[in-house]
Amino acid sequence: MSMKHIIELQDLLDDPAINGQTVAEYLRSYGAENIQIKTLTGEKGSTDFVKVLIPGSRGKSSGGDFPTLGIVGRLGGLGARPERIGFTSDGDGALAAMSAAAKLAQMHARKDVLECDVIVTTHICPHAPTRPHDPVPFMDSPVTSQECNTVEVDEAMDAILCVDTTKGNRIVNVSGFALTPTVKEGYILRTSEKLLSLMEIATGRLPVVLPLTQQDITPYGNGIYHLNSILQPSVATSSPCVGVAITTQTQVPGCATGATHLCDIDDTVRFLIEVAKVYGPDQSLFYDSEEYQRLVSMYGSLKQFQTFGERS
Repeated sequence: MSMKHIIELQDLLDDPAINGQTVAEYLRSYGAENIQIKTLTGEKGSTDFVKVLIPGSRGKSSGGDFPTLGIVGRLGGLGARPERIGFTSDGDGALAAMSAAAKLAQMHARKDVLECDVIVTTHICPHAPTRPHDPVPFMDSPVTSQECNTVEVDEAMDAILCVDTTKGNRIVNVSGFALTPTVKEGYILRTSEKLLSLMEIATGRLPVVLPLTQQDITPYGNGIYHLNSILQPSVATSSPCVGVAITTQTQVPGCATGATHLCDIDDTVRFLIEVAKVYGPDQSLFYDSEEYQRLVSMYGSLKQFQTFGERS
């Protein structure tokens, strides 16, 4: 069960003094050993990035040849203090990612060792700014999205699950979580049937898909509207990325407090863990590599969508 970790971490993260070292200590209490903390400072404040490696029996960290799964908890901040008091809806991505890390570390300590390495990253910021966005306000971040990518997107990640609160829209009107189509090097590929099947098993419900537009997978800061930051890791890697969007029936601002639904986080965490259990050399869990190569040979590279493009 992941609910125990979710409850403990939600209480831990709902603290104006929370920092990366405190989260690392919590993860170590469940057996995590390889944890890195890095603090970045920007014009709007600072934040602690947390990266934890859970080694697999056949993973690269152990000299094996299995690919590495990345889980990125994407967010602006855990809190919007002093404007808003308490844990914000935007913090759900960090809560889900760190809960998954704690459960995976505990499994490893109990000798339930996965075959692949799993790298989980997020950042810890209890005092993030906010900014206007349509239809509801967004949480901002003390550092830029590009700076987040330099730490959160590890070059060892061969496929990435990007977890992010995605409640401030009318696109998905379901409480729980939704999956995006796979994104790879500027291409929006078809939604993975295998991941949808795992979603059905984890939730006991029909799967939900969050649609993407081409502009959603371009870099933040290019002056183009984005649904949110869920696929920003995709602009910094050649690995396939799938968004795991935590959703609600109604529009909820990222800076809203009292808006975290632990049962939805639990569904999300169990899905992340089930993906980690089955991830291996067969990349078809995320995309069809032959079909992707055929697309590239027919239509060329779309890597320009990972850049800021040509500005007039």
